Amino acid sequence: MNDAQIAEWLCNEFKAEKAEKVEHIQALWSGYGEIARYELTSNGQSRSLVVKHVNLHEQTSHPRGWSGQRSHDRKVSSYFNEQIFYQAISPVLNQGALNCKVPTCMSTQHSDQHVLLVLEDLDASGFRARYTDINPSTQMNIVHATIEWLACFHASMLTVDTSKLWPVGTYWHLGTREDEWQVMPNSALKSAAKEIDATLNSAQYRTLLHGDAKLANFCYSRSVVSSVDIAAVDFQYAGRGVGIKDLVYFLGSCFDESALAQHAPGCIGHYFNYLNNAVCQVAPNIDIKALEAEWRYLEVFAWADFERFLSGWSPSHFKLNAYSDAKTQDALSRLTRE
Repeated sequence: MNDAQIAEWLCNEFKAEKAEKVEHIQALWSGYGEIARYELTSNGQSRSLVVKHVNLHEQTSHPRGWSGQRSHDRKVSSYFNEQIFYQAISPVLNQGALNCKVPTCMSTQHSDQHVLLVLEDLDASGFRARYTDINPSTQMNIVHATIEWLACFHASMLTVDTSKLWPVGTYWHLGTREDEWQVMPNSALKSAAKEIDATLNSAQYRTLLHGDAKLANFCYSRSVVSSVDIAAVDFQYAGRGVGIKDLVYFLGSCFDESALAQHAPGCIGHYFNYLNNAVCQVAPNIDIKALEAEWRYLEVFAWADFERFLSGWSPSHFKLNAYSDAKTQDALSRLTRE
């Protein structure tokens, strides 16, 4: 579909007199389409919506060289996964007791050629700021508030049926990254990759993971006080797993090597404090002490799992640092002892 066809469909879908693309927000990874803002006009009144348009037949050059059928199939699967998330799960979050804000899904359409997601415009709903817009003096407050959002999200999803989504969340999990694993140099990490994956996936306590919980996928109000001032986007890789995987990945998106050593332990403590309160509120039958003990134990395996992915996908990536490596070595040592 081109812009004119999307505009015509929006007019029909929302009984609008006019629909106009007013802003290109961003291109999708590897050229699979775009996210754009459209303005709809009816009876002299205007409103804006965000349209995520995915071209399912695009197979353009990957920024790091990872093109091919397996990569394409994963992308296509992830876009259908995201459509299911917005249709089935976003209402549960937006109407839930913990106020985990995500964009409301206004409509969807798909064919064998494309997926259209029509979403609430978070800018118009007051979530205009991004992390880069925040005063540096308050950025740790933003980090803590976003961790609170993740804790609320994980608590909310502990007992919700998400069986129509990916059975394993995150974009880097081993089941979808055989090619990257194959090119890893021979190492203890490569040899232990399947055991690390199994250790994480066999946990007793699993929730729904965001799957790509980096700073760039959160939107903020101008005055962030708590998690209710935050909304999350981009749920292509939502699926089951231990919440610590989302948290470890998020911390890696916030801090460099030295800052991780300084801030990560406190941030993890903050997460579990908030998670304890949230679980008691929405899932009181969950043994929160046992859950926390399990997820804390699995922290090093979450670091090792992501390091395994980066080691094959981009061996010179800046996130492959001494802090992550120390956590990975700890995970490997535990496997040896056990």
